[in-house]
Amino acid sequence: MSSPPENPKENPSKDKAPQKLSGKEKQAAPSTGPWLIILLILVVGSLILMKNSPENTGSKVDYSFFITELNRGNVKSVDFYGDILTGKWKIRPDNPDKEKKEKEDEKLEEEFNTVLPSHPVEDRDLVPELIKQKVIFKAESTNVGIGTYIIPWLIGPLLIIGFFWYMLKRSSDPMGGGMLGNFTKSPAKRFHPSEEQTTFDDVAAMEQAKAELQEVVEFLKTPAKFQRLGAQIPKGVLLMGSPGTGKTLLARATAGEAGVPFYSINGSEFIQMFVGVGASRVRDLFKTAKENAPCIIFVDEIDAVGRIRGAGLGGGHDEREQTLNQMLSEMDGFQQNEAVIIIAATNRPDVLDPALLRPGRFDRHITVDRPTKDGREAILKVHSRKIPLSDNVELNKIAAGTIGFSGADLKNLVNEAALSATRLNKDQVDDEDFDNARDRVLMGPPREEILNDKEREMTAYHEAGHALLAWLLPEIDPVHKVTVIPRGRALGVTQLLPDEERYNMGEKHLHSQLAFMLGGRAAEGLVFGEHTAGAADDIKRATQITRKMVGQWGMSDVIGPVAFRHSDENPFLGKEMKSQGECSEETAHVIDQEMQRFMNAADQLAEKILTENREKLDLLAKALVEQEAIDSDDIKRLIGISVREQATIDNANQTSIDDQGENQP
Repeated sequence: MSSPPENPKENPSKDKAPQKLSGKEKQAAPSTGPWLIILLILVVGSLILMKNSPENTGSKVDYSFFITELNRGNVKSVDFYGDILTGKWKIRPDNPDKEKKEKEDEKLEEEFNTVLPSHPVEDRDLVPELIKQKVIFKAESTNVGIGTYIIPWLIGPLLIIGFFWYMLKRSSDPMGGGMLGNFTKSPAKRFHPSEEQTTFDDVAAMEQAKAELQEVVEFLKTPAKFQRLGAQIPKGVLLMGSPGTGKTLLARATAGEAGVPFYSINGSEFIQMFVGVGASRVRDLFKTAKENAPCIIFVDEIDAVGRIRGAGLGGGHDEREQTLNQMLSEMDGFQQNEAVIIIAATNRPDVLDPALLRPGRFDRHITVDRPTKDGREAILKVHSRKIPLSDNVELNKIAAGTIGFSGADLKNLVNEAALSATRLNKDQVDDEDFDNARDRVLMGPPREEILNDKEREMTAYHEAGHALLAWLLPEIDPVHKVTVIPRGRALGVTQLLPDEERYNMGEKHLHSQLAFMLGGRAAEGLVFGEHTAGAADDIKRATQITRKMVGQWGMSDVIGPVAFRHSDENPFLGKEMKSQGECSEETAHVIDQEMQRFMNAADQLAEKILTENREKLDLLAKALVEQEAIDSDDIKRLIGISVREQATIDNANQTSIDDQGENQP
């Protein structure tokens, strides 16, 4: 890999590695050395003096207890330190403190200390008694203990004075750091070219996105190639896509391919409780990037700081808006010959401020979609490199059965399969482990709840209703597995496995989908004459689809092709808190009526199909009660092939007949 071209105006010197901090570090920082030394000396001296203080010698006893032991002749020697008396016992006496006696040693230490009575209460008989008992005693200077009292009183004021002096020094910082110091510096993490090993070879699939970013790499490597013809590379690249699709990985790979420093920061790290801190961090980050150009700035989750200004409940001139304004200003400040590329990632491009998306800022928008079948297979190969796979594992079949999975989902799938094999003490990961992992990812782990017979039967009929409708409606995806084992938050699950990529849905498919969702509720009403709370999630999802069909997708003949904004849009995400003039009360009433009509029609369709196929419903429910889980092969054995599969066979036979007819002379 060729190194970036030398530019003495933009690149740092070869003799010195570029520093992570900004140019503020070149200023003379406040000299705290003398203060730190003085403080250190005071603290150490205080600790030494306190350690040598006579008050820390042996056990501390009352003066009366000392006199009692002296009269008993149990005092060996004493030393006088002002009003402190220390000494040694001839024989260690019992501890007079009953509470300490129970918790600690029953005997006092060999050495002791006590406080002498001071003026006017003085013990003039002490010295004669010491002479009488033949106790060795001496007196020393009291200067040793003075520091014990003086130095602690000095440390506090000195700390306060030093703190205010330091803050005054920091507040005089002309670069805007002020009293906050390093708090205003950018927390961006820097990765040097030698540390960034990720390349496009490590990114499976996403070929279109990699091709878009290849121009950025070429510009950072050879900027003169573009400048020769007057071309201008985009200043900013916005990666948009669902969570887990690999946006951050693409940014790291771009930096690794270009071989330039890579600054990574999350959008939320700009926002702080202090006003102006976010803007200061933005200035510091961009200043550092310019000093170390060519380089890449990567802002993950930019929607945390780049939401629409002046709208919703968070509108106003707040800290977030100041930070965004500073970012917009810094992006405009780049010269065309400055090799600094800004890459941002978000999964909410709809809430970003238009000023951020205009040409000259983030002028290249790259959508990172969920991978296709070939892409999923390539991702599975990448994540299974270090995992021993059994011969029966076919990654292409696993890729075909994971439609809708993102790159992160596939990584989690491989990891769960490896964990499943580990739990079973296998030496290799086989197809069964991947099947268990897929069930765990899609349906959740099994729960420990044990259903009674009545609940198990009702759950079995509920799931059998879903499965039978999916089996008899050609527009519904094939059934993969049906279980009444509680998984995740559900008492039972009917898992569908799409057999083809689907990027759009027709009106007929959506109506069939509504009937499928209400199939469990319809089965409960048909068999038991009542409905349970288990259909709550089905009704919720069906209502959401119906609302979009009527109010957004123009599938109602009464409403027509009109899109209405709904109240479920979150005002905190930068949208208006209330839609003005979107629809009248009369229109809203008509929308509600159309939604109800769609839902009732789907419910009637589900009930009609289940009534006509009651025997098949009973067979499926009975099998679920007995086996707890059935797959597509079990369903085929019980009630025959599905309508979808029969249609495929009929089409194949018709095609064969047509081909034979064309081949006849």
